[in-house]
Amino acid sequence: MFSGIVEECARVTGIMKEQENVHFTLQCSFVDELKIDQSVAHNGVCLTVVRIQDGCYTVTAMKETLERSNLGLLKVGDEVNVERSMMMNGRLDGHIVQGHVDCTAECVSVEDAEGSYVYTFRHAFDAGMVKRGYFCVDKGSVTVNGVSLTVCHPTKDTFQVCIIPYTYEHTNFHSLKPGSVVNLEFDIIGKYLSRMTDLLNE
Repeated sequence: MFSGIVEECARVTGIMKEQENVHFTLQCSFVDELKIDQSVAHNGVCLTVVRIQDGCYTVTAMKETLERSNLGLLKVGDEVNVERSMMMNGRLDGHIVQGHVDCTAECVSVEDAEGSYVYTFRHAFDAGMVKRGYFCVDKGSVTVNGVSLTVCHPTKDTFQVCIIPYTYEHTNFHSLKPGSVVNLEFDIIGKYLSRMTDLLNE
């Protein structure tokens, strides 16, 4: 489990395809603190560390993960938001994030808000998925590329988030522009409530 508080941006140093899997090798400041089998969120996707060598670490993504997320679009040199799993004796500074990406969204616009930034994202609308809790609510939580954020002005297929300068500088939001593809994880609490309501109404 994660909190959506990104620790830093890791840099992709290698990509190797093996059958339907892709091995990503990355470099970040806490490589020496990692261990094999540890979970790390990459743009919000929970992946397992499988190798640590020469100041870098490697994780593996399977076909389902590559199709559901933006990891399949990564290139060597790209920045990836990374967060180690949450310690249970720590503060939950963001919100409950599972590291299970639901879908991708496209950045529609980036607006300067006199020091901060307003991003608008568009995602596919599916009535069946909405019924199961895959949607945004105003002032609710959403995870974008692994970053815990507050939703503003949601519609059935768009929403906005406001990014302060610190988040802009310390995550890969500074590289997003119209057309960029990001990972979304909707709030797990909303999914449970939607499912419970659906069951009670059957």
